[in-house]
Amino acid sequence: MATKHQDGTLLETRRAQIKPPPMFKVLLLNDDFTPMDFVIIVLQRFFRMDREHATRIMLKVHNEGKGVCGVFPRDVAATKVEQVTTFARSNQHPLACVMEEN
Repeated sequence: MATKHQDGTLLETRRAQIKPPPMFKVLLLNDDFTPMDFVIIVLQRFFRMDREHATRIMLKVHNEGKGVCGVFPRDVAATKVEQVTTFARSNQHPLACVMEEN
């Protein structure tokens, strides 16, 4: 759509280019002290995984050193990292949860 002004100039409307927010992966890191069952509980509670999916991710963390729990916008990812870390510490586990840009 174009609009004509009195001085003869022609203005064109432009659609704003809106980029989606940057996404962040939330990762669990392996350690030698956190029980596997506790990791499964974390994945079920904070990432809404069923037991089978949580077990697969837990084994990936155990075997490969880290595993992706999900991909979220920055604020959601930061909240999940904080919730997992707080929950692990309150249960005396050193489970590390971090986020990185996708």
